[in-house]
Amino acid sequence: MKKLVFSILLMMQVIVVFGQQTSSITGKIVDSKTQKPLQSIVVAVQNTTLIKLTDAQGVFSIENVPVGEHLVLVRSTGYLQQLLSVEVVAGQTLDLGVIALEEDITTEQQLSLVTITESDLGDDNSGSDNTAGLLQATRDVFQQASAFNWGQARFRIRGLDNDYGTTMINGVIMNKIYDNRPQWGNWGGLNDATRNQDFTMGSAASDHTFGGILGTQQIYTRASIYRPGTRLSFSGTNTNYSWRMMGTYASGMDKDGWAFVISASRRFAQEGYFEGTDYSANSVFASIEKKINNSHSLNFTSIYAQNSRGKNSPNTNEVTSIAGEKYNSYWGYQDGEKRNSRDKDLEEPIFMLSHYWNISPKTKLNSNVTYQFGSIANSRLDFQDVTNPDPTYYRNLPSYFSSLYNNNPDEVMQQDPAAYQPGGLGGIFTPDLVGATNANFFNQRQINWDSMYLANSIPIVDENNQEIGREKARSKYVLYQDRTDDKTWTFNTILNSQLSDNIGLNGGASYTRLNSNNYQYLEDLLGGLYFDDIDNFQDGDASQSDLNNPDRKVVEGDKYGYNYNLYANVLRAFTQFKFTFKKIDFYVAQEFSRSEYQREGLYKNGIYPTNSYGDSEKIAFDNFGFKGGLTYKLTGRHFINFNGVYMTKAPSLRSTFPNARLSNFVFDGLDSETISSADLSYIIRTPKLKAKITGYYSKIQNATETSFFFAEGALEDTEGDGGDAFVAELVTGMDKLQFGGEFGLEYQITSTIKVNGAAAYGQYTYANNPNVYLNVDANAVNNLPPLVNLGESKLKDYKIPGSPQQAYSLGMEYRDPKFWWIGANVNYLADNYLDVSALMRTDNFFRNPADINGYAFPEATEERARELLKQEKFDSFTLVNLVGGKSWRISNKNRNTVGFFASINNIFDVTYKTGGFEQARNANYRELNQDVSSGTPSFAPKYFYGYGRTYFVNFYINL
Repeated sequence: MKKLVFSILLMMQVIVVFGQQTSSITGKIVDSKTQKPLQSIVVAVQNTTLIKLTDAQGVFSIENVPVGEHLVLVRSTGYLQQLLSVEVVAGQTLDLGVIALEEDITTEQQLSLVTITESDLGDDNSGSDNTAGLLQATRDVFQQASAFNWGQARFRIRGLDNDYGTTMINGVIMNKIYDNRPQWGNWGGLNDATRNQDFTMGSAASDHTFGGILGTQQIYTRASIYRPGTRLSFSGTNTNYSWRMMGTYASGMDKDGWAFVISASRRFAQEGYFEGTDYSANSVFASIEKKINNSHSLNFTSIYAQNSRGKNSPNTNEVTSIAGEKYNSYWGYQDGEKRNSRDKDLEEPIFMLSHYWNISPKTKLNSNVTYQFGSIANSRLDFQDVTNPDPTYYRNLPSYFSSLYNNNPDEVMQQDPAAYQPGGLGGIFTPDLVGATNANFFNQRQINWDSMYLANSIPIVDENNQEIGREKARSKYVLYQDRTDDKTWTFNTILNSQLSDNIGLNGGASYTRLNSNNYQYLEDLLGGLYFDDIDNFQDGDASQSDLNNPDRKVVEGDKYGYNYNLYANVLRAFTQFKFTFKKIDFYVAQEFSRSEYQREGLYKNGIYPTNSYGDSEKIAFDNFGFKGGLTYKLTGRHFINFNGVYMTKAPSLRSTFPNARLSNFVFDGLDSETISSADLSYIIRTPKLKAKITGYYSKIQNATETSFFFAEGALEDTEGDGGDAFVAELVTGMDKLQFGGEFGLEYQITSTIKVNGAAAYGQYTYANNPNVYLNVDANAVNNLPPLVNLGESKLKDYKIPGSPQQAYSLGMEYRDPKFWWIGANVNYLADNYLDVSALMRTDNFFRNPADINGYAFPEATEERARELLKQEKFDSFTLVNLVGGKSWRISNKNRNTVGFFASINNIFDVTYKTGGFEQARNANYRELNQDVSSGTPSFAPKYFYGYGRTYFVNFYINL
């Protein structure tokens, strides 16, 4: 018994001694200007699992801190983070006192700038803006340069499109199932409401999802985490909109457990940077939370962001040389005002109910039910039995007349037999210089709305056959919308648990159900009575859009042309284990997903009478992913980080049904992409120096891409039409290779002066020769297989377009203690390439469609073909940007502040191309060779241009 009592006393002494050795860190966080305490500020001891949030008084206390030197990170959205070097002594509490956080005025930048890019101009309803989604998500130097400095040049991190990243709101994935891209406009204009974010780069671990290889972005809208107060702002700019007004109020959590946030904005422009680009957007946000008890909270979030904007056209060098870089062919004057024929209208409200359950101090569960509905509509002109109203239609341009050839074999052989010899042109050059001088484009550069209204009416004449008025007639021209009406339900749950001091668990599951109605909507008859619902390029039954309702006459508000539903069910589940130790941290994660797709045709199309109406087969894809990574801590300030992933990814709905508008066709060989990626980084973090250098490698295999265009000479000349046809191009089995390096550095020279630098060098290439198929409607009409296999496209080693592959930035910032600051940066961008045509790199390019044996053009040579098919590299360019701001305290009693932010981008008004594509209309060697050799090609590449000198000014007040 004595031994037992002695043992118990000894154990108690050990426990007391151990308790006395417990160390902790405490402090108080306040706003540097107002000196008000800041709630919900993140305070973390770097390289440990120790993390705390400040309470309502701004106080934090971190217990059980290991003895020794540490870096303490203090951060919150809207403030400059602080990294404090501390030394913890055994058994003592380290009081850091009052820590003042300075407002990060750089968050006033145009964080949700929506720019018009290539993807907006397609014939589908994806319309996803191809801008970086990380603008508000991080303070990493490299990522900031990518977003703010290089984003204006359409720079893509690691050359990856945004369908390889994951965007979430409260853990709910917001990427569209149709094309796997997030639709940024769904929450556009709500900068204040969406500022609470975190971001993981590449395939690094995320607490909310398995993610992709570009990264994950998580937006938090829980009402209680917003900083209480009122914020009003007014902005002016000369980019895609002119003015913005925004207001936000956050209540904070009251004594009864209620918190709410409301935010609204209005953005508008009569004309944006490019001609005729009108803009109108209204956004409203509301979030309300009820804290039921210490374990349970409910939060309801609603987001409504309506947006309507006019698009701008890509143009050839010929058009730009005549009309300038700001020229836009999509608009024309109507009643003295500019009217754009290519508007994008977006209206898809989001409603989300979230449940937060603190199961225990170490285990939390977040579950959400989300419903999103609404429409995306892209307008354009339709016409029958009249000329094309596009002012840049090739027959309206001077190049049409100055690039004419006589290709009659008999006449050419009599006049110039050498034309058919190797190195020849296959025809005789016969330019019409008079016609070129008098081309329509010189006199009519914009859409002529008045002439279309006249064409849709017939004259009323008197007895002398003099016109005395007009009356409505059948419309030859109409304005319609390619429209998608989506209804999406999502159910998900995410578990976060600290299993032990060294092991953490993240896991989650989600289910998404999509019902998507896609159709052609007649918006405006342009003064006419009705429009015939037929395909003007087909005859007989093949011309009917719906054989179940033939010869329809449609009016405004009717659906016509095509009408179908797409259904999708997507199930995802993931687990992730994190292990944290003194010298090394690592994680492993795995994911399983199942995607089921189906099309339901609502029209019985005349071209595909047996494969358009009713339900298609159900298509299912099972996919998996594995990833892992580790951080090795050389010291408390130097780290080595590695991430790797191997995963498969289901094709999008867009790729699964490549001719969805007309038929239920599914490509038999369609399969999931295989993705492998790895990156290795060396990281330095000190109070003055932050630097990171990264090498990365990504390979995407078995990708599928679809596009639609009119191709001349692409097929056999069976109908005497030269092998011309409107086609849907399906490129399958495509491999892409992306590797390179990234560097970011920030150094605080003095308390007021900071320098930063960033660099990106990559090589993004096609890694194999994919297969090309053409879906030809004309074949189906003639009872031939509509899918034509053209074999391999010689794309290997061509550069992947869409982004500069080199980018460098150097900047300096001065931040005065009296709350004003100014900064400047210089940026050099290079190695951006034209998007090449896969069809023109097949053997079919050399085949003479008029030759019954399918032989190649006699004049074709490999040397000339290499010249014709060489990928264009855009000129490099340098952009200089200037930013600055100032804030004041306007009331010592209430400690309110007012301030402004201003920026000038591209100070020297440099003109540069951000992208472009080859026109695949010249689909064979002879037509392309003749067009290029004329010196004024009719079907030259079309280009997109970046903004010239732009400004952004924002005035704000915080109450």
